[in-house]
Amino acid sequence: MMGGGGIISSSLPAHQRLHEFAKTALIKIFASPYAKVCDLYCGSGSDTDKWYDAQIGHYIGIDSSSSSISETREMWESQPKPYTAEFCELNPCVDNLEMYLQDKGIPVDIVCCLQHLQLCFETEDKARTLLHNVSTLLKPGGYFFGITADSSTIWTKYQKNVEASHNKGIGLKPTTVPNCIRSENYIITFDVEEEKFPLFGKKYQLKFVNDISSETHSLVHFPSLIRLAREAGLEYVEIQNLTEFYDDNRAILAGILHGYGPNFVDPRGRLLPRSFDALGLYATFVFQKPDPDIVPPITTPLFQDGNPIQDEDWMASSWRQHGSSLDEDRTGHTETALNINPPIVEHDKGILGPGPPDLRFSEPF
Repeated sequence: MMGGGGIISSSLPAHQRLHEFAKTALIKIFASPYAKVCDLYCGSGSDTDKWYDAQIGHYIGIDSSSSSISETREMWESQPKPYTAEFCELNPCVDNLEMYLQDKGIPVDIVCCLQHLQLCFETEDKARTLLHNVSTLLKPGGYFFGITADSSTIWTKYQKNVEASHNKGIGLKPTTVPNCIRSENYIITFDVEEEKFPLFGKKYQLKFVNDISSETHSLVHFPSLIRLAREAGLEYVEIQNLTEFYDDNRAILAGILHGYGPNFVDPRGRLLPRSFDALGLYATFVFQKPDPDIVPPITTPLFQDGNPIQDEDWMASSWRQHGSSLDEDRTGHTETALNINPPIVEHDKGILGPGPPDLRFSEPF
């Protein structure tokens, strides 16, 4: 089955095909012919055909797993080679990539992290190292983009479960925590109940319905991601839930998505409830390294009072939802993310990014 980025096996689970679609879409939007690309946590080489279709000029695959590097190299070698490539076993959260890649084709036009950004959010030092690496590898004007779990949606769903259980007063023991989020696509399990969103190291287990085992991930705290990116010289452009990303680009992407499976969209190209639920678990992120000679600097969002984002604002506030519900669209599923532009609620400053509208803030103009 063709999916715009090569042959997509119909035997892959639906959530994997949706993830492959999202990667293809981002690459189509950001990659240009002859571009130089550095792919962090490149995995087993499943994206080499996507870069082939994008007609890039040079590719640097980085992964901390030697088997992943070997598989990616073998995949590249088995295909026609319109672009040159380097493959390096390095850990983007630990190693100084600039030092190791001096003769590998840096700086690059694009750095991407399409599946494992959460690895760097185990600690602040790891996140800071990864973003410093990204900044040193990018040319001025270059983009850093990728896909990660939509932590604001996940955390809000979890907190709503906890709050509902407390409100029901159904005789739960004090140590009993409703620590699961369930949908028809996945189960997410947290180990402990927490009132606030920890900035780093908040772990959960994710298991899709057709998978044998679960995976352990760390939530990516979007405000900290933006703060550390800014410190590294990267400006925030956008964080967007994948359902909104699809809707904003539906005219271009509906046909591509159909190539990944026949049951993801309706005849009008709108996401069906099950694919909406699976895509809604993830978000895109985009940052840019400013080029002062060409592009005016992008302004990282401020609060409405004009003050920059501060750690204490995030740490002092709960990520709980206060008194508003999510709207349901006509297909019966819940809209979890629209534009990042509603007014700030004083006690809801602890979130940034996709997720429920009452937990987002606007950028003043």
